[in-house]
Amino acid sequence: MSSQGQFSLFSQRRFLPYFVTQALGAFNDNLYKNTLLLFIALFAVDAQQSGLLTNIAAGLFILPFFLFSAIGGQIADKYEKSKLIRIIKLAEIAIMVIGALALMWQQTNLMLVVLFLMGTQSAFFGPVKFSLLPQHLDKSELVGGNGLIEMGTFLAILGGTILAGVLFEFEQALIIIAVAVIGFAFIGYVASRSIPNAPANNPELKVNYNPFTSIKHTIGNIKKERPLFLSILAISWFWFLGAGYLTQFPAFAINNLGGNTQLVTLLLVVFSFGVGLGSILCERLSGHTIELGIIPIGSIGMSTFGIDIYFAAQSVMVIENMTAMEFISHPQNYRLLADLLLLAVFSGIYVVPLNALIQTRGDDKCRAQIIAANNVLNALFMVLSAILAIVLLSVLELSIAQYFLVLGIANLIVAGYIYSQVTEFVLRFIIWIISHTMYRVKHQGINNIPDEGAAVLVCNHVSFVDALLIAGSSRRPVRFVMDKSIANMPIMKYVFKWAKTIPICSPKQDIDTYNKAFEQIQHELNKGELVCIFPEGKITKDGQLNEFKGGIEKILKNNPVPVVPMALTGLWGSFFSHKDGHAFTTKPRRFWSRVGLIVKEPIAAQDASANTLQTKVQSIITTHS
Repeated sequence: MSSQGQFSLFSQRRFLPYFVTQALGAFNDNLYKNTLLLFIALFAVDAQQSGLLTNIAAGLFILPFFLFSAIGGQIADKYEKSKLIRIIKLAEIAIMVIGALALMWQQTNLMLVVLFLMGTQSAFFGPVKFSLLPQHLDKSELVGGNGLIEMGTFLAILGGTILAGVLFEFEQALIIIAVAVIGFAFIGYVASRSIPNAPANNPELKVNYNPFTSIKHTIGNIKKERPLFLSILAISWFWFLGAGYLTQFPAFAINNLGGNTQLVTLLLVVFSFGVGLGSILCERLSGHTIELGIIPIGSIGMSTFGIDIYFAAQSVMVIENMTAMEFISHPQNYRLLADLLLLAVFSGIYVVPLNALIQTRGDDKCRAQIIAANNVLNALFMVLSAILAIVLLSVLELSIAQYFLVLGIANLIVAGYIYSQVTEFVLRFIIWIISHTMYRVKHQGINNIPDEGAAVLVCNHVSFVDALLIAGSSRRPVRFVMDKSIANMPIMKYVFKWAKTIPICSPKQDIDTYNKAFEQIQHELNKGELVCIFPEGKITKDGQLNEFKGGIEKILKNNPVPVVPMALTGLWGSFFSHKDGHAFTTKPRRFWSRVGLIVKEPIAAQDASANTLQTKVQSIITTHS
């Protein structure tokens, strides 16, 4: 799906009503919440009471995510989702009617109760809305759709925040806002009525309505899937950082930069626009798939520009009560704005693939519960972010610029830990870099690789990066069978290890390695995995296809699974091939070379002899050379 295709989702009923419903919900939440915070700031008896009520408000909005997200996840898995969304949006209208009365009566305590109810409604809405997306979008559209949702959410949060400040200046502000929140809730409900049906994932599920045991059960189940659990932690870390930055922007703009509320708004606009831009860029960078390789790119950018905010802040022109236009008029301030924008852009690049990942990994029957676990941990991390801010800013008395520096460094540490545990991210990152610098890989027939179930992929062997290019092209993880001498190459052996490569050699060289390889192949195929072999048994030294060995027949005798013939073209003569000498000994001739991966229809096991497959692969090479 092209970038134009990504935005074409707005013309489709399976996406637009969902997008509008989600965006209006986020917009309305922030309109009401920020109105309450402004009301507290204006009418509190003193600064101490204002600070106490502000913290209570923040806690009351987050508390329901701990109490009700797990229950909401179970309900979302048990029932049809479009109907659930309509019920939840009707509840929002009722809550906003109470909220409107609280505003007009100027009852702070009732406003706080409404804020808790809003958090409760959001806690039930979250698992439904994000588990619905994979049911209405194809896999090729999921990253683009998530990017649009992320963009819409941040812009809605920004819009609600700004509109609260604008409307609060009117003489009848509270009445105007009271009418507005009811109106936006009603429009959101109308939009929700056009969302197509999304059948229940697990209609037989028995819902546990105990908030404490349901949280324990939901988190416990996710922890069993360690890569999925770590991916959720990675998303929660994004919200930890996001809360850390967004919470401090007002004080940073006013106290550190000397600005007024206009400058606060400018920083929020730049950050929100950046997250939206990064979210949209994910579709282009991912190539219409859930590309995990761009996640490390996102975290590297987040740390680089997050850390540089500290240094950029040292050279900012500070003027008392500076407006946004005055700030922009000084060129020495551009570096800070660029850092803020790029921090947000790379944040969007980081989080969108992770959101798409948790929507597709794990059992479909508990998809909404996975989203619920994500929401619980996101809320927990935002609370921890607030605690860290109090410790660093109030107890240790760091400046806000120094606090931002700590966040940037902490992101490096956390990212390093996550990538050391989920090496798939690092592997995909290496593949993404190779396929976007040295090679342009054009796929043909990639859909012939089965979406599920065991299969053996067979391919010609041209270079040392064949496995990486195939792995980067496949939507599914692939287990590669590779010559032991190649699998144990310095530096590359770590990459191949992360790829779960199965080393093999001739039985004359090492009978144990040979036997273990076939045992491991059988084990992977029994689990329903994809296994890729290079039947030539070695990298070509003359650019021609070598004779296929009989190992494929031995594999199929034990596991009669489909065989997918493939061929790589355009790699002979590359830095990683043996043309004009041993690989790695010649100078790279060019970058971004055209490489082809042609995949043909699967062949039944009984028809897949070594000779037959050699003829098939040779035919592919001859046809596409």
